[in-house]
Amino acid sequence: MTYAEFFSSIKNKFMGADVSDIREHLAYQFNIEDEEAGGIFYVEVKEGELHVEPYEYFDRDAVFTASPDTLMKIAEGSMDPVWAFTTHKLKVEGNIDKALRLKEIIELKQKELEQKAEPKKDAQIKGRSKGARRGRRH
Repeated sequence: MTYAEFFSSIKNKFMGADVSDIREHLAYQFNIEDEEAGGIFYVEVKEGELHVEPYEYFDRDAVFTASPDTLMKIAEGSMDPVWAFTTHKLKVEGNIDKALRLKEIIELKQKELEQKAEPKKDAQIKGRSKGARRGRRH
């Protein structure tokens, strides 16, 4: 996977998180350690909006350094960032209090994905129960 492919994928994982309740300015730089997908990008929460861009961010609150695999798992919500840090899969430099807010952003995205999945799941269940009832009548 190239850096461009990785960045596009990771941006899609972050974007859409409703950060409108976060009024604090947060700026994170991510350093990806990999020969093919290596590079830098940043995530910023500013005035309740989320920005993810493929650049270095000089006035950042924290820097996260990890492999592409670790960052992807964190962004997907399948790996807890605190656990990744304690097991040395994720290095963190800077303001630890603000760095911990990354978990909140990821959880907001996960919550939004779950809410989008609920109507589909409900529709599938309703559709199955109607079909099942029809099948019994014949």
